Amino acid sequence: MSNNVSYNHQGGETTELGQEATASTPVSGGGGGGGIGLFSVDFKKNEDLKQMLESNKDSSKLEAMKRIVGMIATGKNASELFPAVVKNVASKNIEIKKLVYVYLVRYAEEQQDLALLSISTFQRALKDPNQLIRASALRVLSSIRVPIIIPIMMLAIKEAVADLSPYVRKTAAHAIQKLYSLDPEHKEQLIEIIERLLKDKSTLVAGSVVMAFEEICPERIDLIHKNYRKLCNLLVDVEEWGQVVIIHMLTRYARTQFVNPWKMDEAIDGMNEKTFYDSEDEKKEKNNAEMKPYVMDPDHRLLLRNIKPLLQSRNTAVVLAVAQLYWHLAPKAEVGIIAKALIRLLRSHREVQYIVLQNIATMSLQSKGIFEPYLKSFYIRSTDPTQIKTLKLEILTNLANEANISVILREFQTYVKSQDKQFAAAAIQAIGRCATNITEVTDTCLNGLVYLLSNRDDTVVAESVVVIKNLLQTQSAHHSEIIKHMAKLLDSISVPMARASILWLIGEYCERVPKIAPDVLRKMAKTFTNEDEIVKLQILNLAAKLFLTNAKQTKLLTQYILNLGKYDPNYDIRDRTRFIRQLIVPNEKSGALSKYAKRIFLAEKPAPVLESPFKGRDRFQLGTLSLTLNTKASGYLELSDWPEVAPDPSVRNVEVIEPVATCTTAQKKSKKEQTSESFYSDTEEVPSGNASGSTSSSSESESESESDEKSEGENSTSEDNSTSSSSEEESDSEEEKQDKPEKESKHKDRRDKLEKKPTSSSAKTEKSASSATESSSTEESSSESNSESASESDSEPEKAVISKKTKEEEKKKVKEPSSKREVSLLDLSDFDTGTASVVPPKVLSPSLVADLQGLTLTSSSPAIEVTSPAFVPMRSHELLHRMSGKGLAAQYHFPRQPCIFGAKMVSVQITLTNTSDEKIESIHLKEGKLPLGMQVHKFESIESLEPEKSITVPLGIDFCDSTQAANFQLCTKNDQFSVNIQPPVGELLLPVTMSESDFLKEQGKLSGMNEVTAVINGTSQSTTHQSIVQKVLNIANLGSVPSSQQSIHRFAAKTVHSTSLVLVTLELKETSAAQLVINSEKMVIGSILLQELKPVMSLG
Repeated sequence: MSNNVSYNHQGGETTELGQEATASTPVSGGGGGGGIGLFSVDFKKNEDLKQMLESNKDSSKLEAMKRIVGMIATGKNASELFPAVVKNVASKNIEIKKLVYVYLVRYAEEQQDLALLSISTFQRALKDPNQLIRASALRVLSSIRVPIIIPIMMLAIKEAVADLSPYVRKTAAHAIQKLYSLDPEHKEQLIEIIERLLKDKSTLVAGSVVMAFEEICPERIDLIHKNYRKLCNLLVDVEEWGQVVIIHMLTRYARTQFVNPWKMDEAIDGMNEKTFYDSEDEKKEKNNAEMKPYVMDPDHRLLLRNIKPLLQSRNTAVVLAVAQLYWHLAPKAEVGIIAKALIRLLRSHREVQYIVLQNIATMSLQSKGIFEPYLKSFYIRSTDPTQIKTLKLEILTNLANEANISVILREFQTYVKSQDKQFAAAAIQAIGRCATNITEVTDTCLNGLVYLLSNRDDTVVAESVVVIKNLLQTQSAHHSEIIKHMAKLLDSISVPMARASILWLIGEYCERVPKIAPDVLRKMAKTFTNEDEIVKLQILNLAAKLFLTNAKQTKLLTQYILNLGKYDPNYDIRDRTRFIRQLIVPNEKSGALSKYAKRIFLAEKPAPVLESPFKGRDRFQLGTLSLTLNTKASGYLELSDWPEVAPDPSVRNVEVIEPVATCTTAQKKSKKEQTSESFYSDTEEVPSGNASGSTSSSSESESESESDEKSEGENSTSEDNSTSSSSEEESDSEEEKQDKPEKESKHKDRRDKLEKKPTSSSAKTEKSASSATESSSTEESSSESNSESASESDSEPEKAVISKKTKEEEKKKVKEPSSKREVSLLDLSDFDTGTASVVPPKVLSPSLVADLQGLTLTSSSPAIEVTSPAFVPMRSHELLHRMSGKGLAAQYHFPRQPCIFGAKMVSVQITLTNTSDEKIESIHLKEGKLPLGMQVHKFESIESLEPEKSITVPLGIDFCDSTQAANFQLCTKNDQFSVNIQPPVGELLLPVTMSESDFLKEQGKLSGMNEVTAVINGTSQSTTHQSIVQKVLNIANLGSVPSSQQSIHRFAAKTVHSTSLVLVTLELKETSAAQLVINSEKMVIGSILLQELKPVMSLG
């Protein structure tokens, strides 16, 4: 018994659990009694805790619960106390209840039946005033993994989502994941709850709900749209665990919603530029016009800007998450900021260092420049563990270049002397990789490795031999001296891999060492039976190669070795021996293969590629377990590729509900703007454009832009009210403030006043004509108010007679039925003609006449219209040759007609011909990989095409104003053929008609960088206009523009996709030369067109 008692005390359980009385437990004597005593102690274990839990005193219960939770924290099993603990779940003491819930969360899944007895208590606790109790009750309820209570859990989660406490809502987000793992069929309901929680503005909830989103519905990116900006702004204030989860989710989201920031948008989608330019100036000009800087989406920039401060986080996981986001999402120029933060993490624990170095090693393969300034941070310390040393060595090898290779090789030379043999071997391999990657130091590295062959350490020598063998394969130069030196080492090297490498080298280059190779084979024949399998295989190979190249000296040795291999215990050796014997020793049973034995054994071997073990890991997202393991782990979500075209960014816009007062103010403001928009908006609905167009006194700015009039009117109303009481703007502002009846009466008075006045007063006319030029700026800046204000027409002398006539006619047009004459819009042109005859021509000043020339009733903008082509060349291009198409031939040509499939598409006609003897069925197009933005409207499938028959089908292609080829598949029932259509630049245009003045006006707008010129020699001034037009139209689909000078020929067109003007001017000089000028917004189009027209026009 004494032994039992001492055992109990030594076990420590009694003292730790407070069971002082268990040592005196009565036990019966005998051998069996000792065993019973032991079990009786176990049976009574924790008895004092049970008594304390059943006590009436809260202090005893609280003390017992603290000790129980302490047991759980130290990893000891306290599940047998479950019945005693669960009785206190309804305790009124908050401290006891919180500890009971902590215990139940741990053991509710193991003791489900007992936990179910307290369901009603948990449900009541969900209504508790204390938020911690409510959250703990929900946590326990979701930990009871019994399908029967799923409806109760769902109801509890829905109530907790609407709880005022963010801590309870956070717990509800955690409960969602538990419920989903218990029953995935409730996914749709849980997604609705997640959608509601994602709108929560609390930083406490954000991380938990995003984690639930990632677990349950990571594919539902649409749930993030409206909450994206909120999550970006809250990210800095979220707890560290939540920051990691949100950052990884936003990384995946951004890869689906934004375009690739690593590629610059090129104008005309990367047109071929290698043959289009003759000078550096033109090349620079083209690059400036074609290369458009990448414009980052504001939401993309918001994410990068808000996440940048987290690089200074104290949490390693957060810093690594930010680094991976920048690596996968940021422009290359901005990725460098993550290097310093990652280097800081290398001062942490070795476990952290290992993960961080693995990610740096992966990044350093693709972007050396980021970590080059921190090269010394990767130098190896003697205290580093082997795995850390190996990773640092890998990074140093990746960062090696011509500038720093000397420093790195000095480091490697020191590492080779390390006592850590595994690390020393890795350093030798690193030297070999540097020698392969940087050709300038190859010989230096090779000499250094040869020097290491004399090292006393077998591991160093063996690894050096393997690396030298690989290097010699990559070098075409003869290194017979190195091979001889290595052959001498066979007697001292015992590592099988090194011996096999030396034998392979001697066999591969046996013709360079004809005297040494047979002697090596003789030595190997003596030790053949004692060698390792890999060495035996190389001895057999060496014997076969020497037999084929030097049979006179090695025939008997080869037969001896083949006989040894024939009876070797290893079946691989026996198989190789039989194979070699049949191949190199011809006999009756030998096949035709023995003729090629020399070519088989002595064929030139491809050089081995010394690659980093981290190559290929970039397919995994940085910072993930999959990258560390280099294999796809369970639950890993792959990053999607960048979209070619960014999705609609408006999906992230959040509607802001404005207060009622704000809405009222906005309505008043808009109403005021509408009132000030037009003087006749209430009673006289005459468009300002028509009013200006029907008179010859309106300014040009009035007829061209109505929006300018609105802005000028509003600005003058707001700015001049306090400064001038007699100005026109103040009078307009005061009129707007009055009600509608007053406005109508004023308008009526003005109309009566205008009707009573004579049509033309000679005194007033002379006064107006003399002051017309002086007040031109006033008329242009406020033309609409001038034509509408009656007070100004009476008081200001700078009003012209034409303006007065315009007003009178407009008043008559909108006059009440009592007026004698009504004029509709259809009669307006006739009415204007009649009115114009009343005004004497002599009252107009020359400057005013010049201003009024060219004004029309409809619009003052240049009349530029697309017209039909004047010439359509019938040349066709081969799409598919009949031999390549297995009897199906295809040709295409450009009919120069507007495409019926879309305004931005170029019309193409494809002629399909069946040159075979059989019917070809199901001819159709299948889209290939098209350049960015390019679209193809396919023709309808052709069911069959009879032999020797042809059919022409229409095709529409949106080339995006680019000469890039459209690639697609031309398919039949049994075959498909890759074809492409590359348009000439002249077929990307539509001809337009315009007047010479409009041409010169538009040409003036397209000067500078939008203009390319070339001087053409060998042209004759006597060349007719018709011949020039024929040559130009044969190259490009242009429209001819009338010219007042015989020596100048003008052409105009618009690009099909962007409708940008292309203006071509050919001016013939007297000295058998001509100047060709092309103006266009599309600089690349202009440059290519210039290069195509230049040789044609130089032919004269």
